[in-house]
Amino acid sequence: MGLGDKTDPKALRCAEHVAIIMDGNGRWATNRGWPRLVGHRKGAERVKEIVRCAPDIGIRWLTIYAFSTENWKRSTEEVLGLMSIFARYIEREADRLAAEGVRMRFIGDRSKLDAKLQRLMAGIETRTSGLTRLNLTVAINYGGRDEVARMVRSLAADAAAGKLDPATITDAMISARLDTADLPDPDLVIRTSGETRTSNFLPWQAAYAEYEFTETLWPDFTPAELAAIVARFGNRERRFGGVVSA
Repeated sequence: MGLGDKTDPKALRCAEHVAIIMDGNGRWATNRGWPRLVGHRKGAERVKEIVRCAPDIGIRWLTIYAFSTENWKRSTEEVLGLMSIFARYIEREADRLAAEGVRMRFIGDRSKLDAKLQRLMAGIETRTSGLTRLNLTVAINYGGRDEVARMVRSLAADAAAGKLDPATITDAMISARLDTADLPDPDLVIRTSGETRTSNFLPWQAAYAEYEFTETLWPDFTPAELAAIVARFGNRERRFGGVVSA
């Protein structure tokens, strides 16, 4: 099936929001005897291909896990290298993303990020804010528990100030205070590299998402494999805790 084919429109239409845990860059490089940063650079190139093909297979929202709150535990060399790759990606891809109608935004705690990177992030968010062909969200210094803790502190502060009755807090109010407040919940979460953990990624938002774990390392993850996974998603029965009538 070509990426532009619509042989199963229902399947392509269902997974409108796909979230990806991009794992395996370091192993990809190590397996070849290369430094881990080579794998991260190759992974960034793969992001370009996946972003380019996503709208053609029915994806309207694409959220990718680039750097977690736990990734600061890695070596200083790797962390600084990753931050450089992020900045370079934004600088080099800004024109193409805008030309292709891709809105780019970021989730996570930006306070620990380099000031230049923060400026680049804010700049491309502003530049692409009105675009609608694809909504690309990049999670940088993101952790699901951190996000929930920040949301709880926000609600607690309002309650302490008398602005909010804790008894009135609803699921919708919680969602509205998360980093993803203006995004739909993911339909499908994909993790590459053979690991079967969710690694603190979108725990609230992905409560009813479908999951797919692939052995493929991220630098080898192709648009064709993404299309195949999205097509399989269309055959899954999603009940959201209910029962489908016979």
